[in-house]
Amino acid sequence: MIRVLFIGGTGVISSACTKAAIEKGYDVTLLLRGLTHREIPEQAKIIHADYRDFKAVEKVLNDQPRFDVVVDWIAYTPEQVKFDIELFQGKTSQYIFISSASVYQTPPAILPITESTPLSNPYWHYSQQKIACEELLQQAGKEGFPVTIVRPSHTYDCSKVFLPGGFTTLSRMKNGKKVIIFGDGTSLWTLTHHRDFAAGFTGLLGNHQAIGEAFHITSDNFTSWNQIFEIFAEILNKPLNAVHVTSDTIAAFDPEWAAGWLGDKSISLIFDNSKIKRIVPDFTAKIPLSTGVREMISWHEQNADKTKIDPQLDQLLDQIISVQEGIIKAAQP
Repeated sequence: MIRVLFIGGTGVISSACTKAAIEKGYDVTLLLRGLTHREIPEQAKIIHADYRDFKAVEKVLNDQPRFDVVVDWIAYTPEQVKFDIELFQGKTSQYIFISSASVYQTPPAILPITESTPLSNPYWHYSQQKIACEELLQQAGKEGFPVTIVRPSHTYDCSKVFLPGGFTTLSRMKNGKKVIIFGDGTSLWTLTHHRDFAAGFTGLLGNHQAIGEAFHITSDNFTSWNQIFEIFAEILNKPLNAVHVTSDTIAAFDPEWAAGWLGDKSISLIFDNSKIKRIVPDFTAKIPLSTGVREMISWHEQNADKTKIDPQLDQLLDQIISVQEGIIKAAQP
């Protein structure tokens, strides 16, 4: 049986992969710092440790049998990747780094995006850090480190609302309040259900064909942001009361939010999944966006104790909408 260590394993994406890996017969151990609201399969073994404490983690792992596969779900900086390389060099047959599809050329010169699309994102620091991590790992791979790079795009589960503004925006829609759609809402976006992602991802675990390779794993379907909001409105049975807001207006209020939008969600992203399908032939994304949205709305209705509006964000949205409507009004003849 293949022994797999997930550093993390209870997040939006990794929780589905934990469950799928166990269902496929892998021996899964999770290294976790604390508690999570997501259910952990009882078959999963747990190691409690703060992964940023190198000496403590090294000691804990030295007491464990060898792991065939190590997956780091929580590495975001080159320093953290250096930590992994030092810790697992010669101690695993496959190390999987979770990167991001936001590392690809932004905006892309050609669609659909493939794994050979250049890596360049001048807008978002998060993506720049992930690119730097990949560069370190590619060099380590040339020196024998058995790395596989995985680039998720926008992957979701029922507990995290993927609308800009998250649950606060969903609540506004339910109450008939105005909501923000960035730009003109026509950019195309790819959303992938985490169970679909897991179906592709688990096919890479222990797969020798994946060593030294990078893969994105996404749905083949894409939707405009206008359509995404319309799907929520239809399922909520509420009229869509939307205001389109420019990135410049967003940036005036929250530069970090605008950077994330400019560096990621404002640009049409369509992916070619041919590479992952060659390595994992039975992979296909099957869950329609409407099904995922219904699951999301139902989860939030049933877990009201785990959801709450962010009052500061709610106020900020009102302010941004007011300014944008003022700009629109001033531009009218």
